[in-house]
Amino acid sequence: MKRTFKETSRLHLAINTNQFDKSIEFYEALFNIKPSKVKSGYAKFDVENPPINLTLNEASQVSGNQINHLGIEIKVSQGVKNQLERLEALGLETRLEENTTCCFAKQDKVWVTDPDGNAWETFVVLEDSELRKDQNSDSSCCIPSTETTNAGCC
Repeated sequence: MKRTFKETSRLHLAINTNQFDKSIEFYEALFNIKPSKVKSGYAKFDVENPPINLTLNEASQVSGNQINHLGIEIKVSQGVKNQLERLEALGLETRLEENTTCCFAKQDKVWVTDPDGNAWETFVVLEDSELRKDQNSDSSCCIPSTETTNAGCC
């Protein structure tokens, strides 16, 4: 079978969920696409940008937050604002961090959390930094916060 994604490789993420239908809705909103395949207890998203093969696997128990967080790095700051506006318009709770230092880089980012508690950030690196994180900041820096606005690094 010939693969149809544009790059020579792509990231594969397989996420267990005990909230299968809600997770499908969440990832449709996050990536702005419908799943390419939905079977009993299984959904696959062929995300072109960024190139990801994301699968959701229904599980009776999910201990949650086994992953620190997941992220999408983008090239320009306006993309963070666009993602924030799009996700909020879809009713997702978001948390915006602007000009924050995390993982030795100054960044803008927006966080959302999926139905099983996995934190996702969309971020842009503005410049490198000698600091791991801002000392006087609310930035979670690779430790996703449970707090969102409208009500989770690098």
